[in-house]
Amino acid sequence: MTAVSLPRRLAAEALGSGLLLAVVVGSGIMGERLAGGNVAIALLGNTLATGAALVVLITVFGPLSGAHFNPAVTLVAALRRDLPWRAALAYPPAQLAGAILGVWCAHAMFGEAIWQVSTKARLGPAQAFAEFVATFGLVATILGTVRFRPDFTAVAVGLYITAAYWFTASTSFANPAVTIARSLSDTFAGIAPSGVAAFILAQAAGALVAAAVFGWLLRDEQTP
Repeated sequence: MTAVSLPRRLAAEALGSGLLLAVVVGSGIMGERLAGGNVAIALLGNTLATGAALVVLITVFGPLSGAHFNPAVTLVAALRRDLPWRAALAYPPAQLAGAILGVWCAHAMFGEAIWQVSTKARLGPAQAFAEFVATFGLVATILGTVRFRPDFTAVAVGLYITAAYWFTASTSFANPAVTIARSLSDTFAGIAPSGVAAFILAQAAGALVAAAVFGWLLRDEQTP
């Protein structure tokens, strides 16, 4: 990845984030339209599409930018000195811009109004705690697989998010850029702006706690 220039890394982060949000929002719209009012079926379709897309997108963009698509992941990478701070400060704007464009792309594909603001309330301490857990688990998955099975990281992340859609009350946003972008979609995958700040704070906390815990768990033992 050191041979890839910063502009190309930023383009990869923006494009990958855009494609991810096109999948998340687009599959949510498709799922809701086809499910006939069955929310569980709609969520299942949304889940499978997102998990599968993550495997593909991380495989494609990982060698270029690390395939973060997520400011929380970028923050952890910078704190661990796996990513220079110059790049770490530039990644989140690219991720957010790409994510918003991906949302608009999904709206366009399904004939929806491009500009929307979500009215789907996701509020309360339980939802925020779910985002803490979701992000903690995501960072744990990344750090553990990068250490022991780097070739399996894309699959592991896809599988984790697939599971986390169902075991967390929030359906596992686990990503500040995704959270902001999804507030601009009044569709199945949306989140009302009133819930965004709590989600982002919980995501940041989950990422930092996971970085601390797994920094300790995965460190090399000092032998006498």
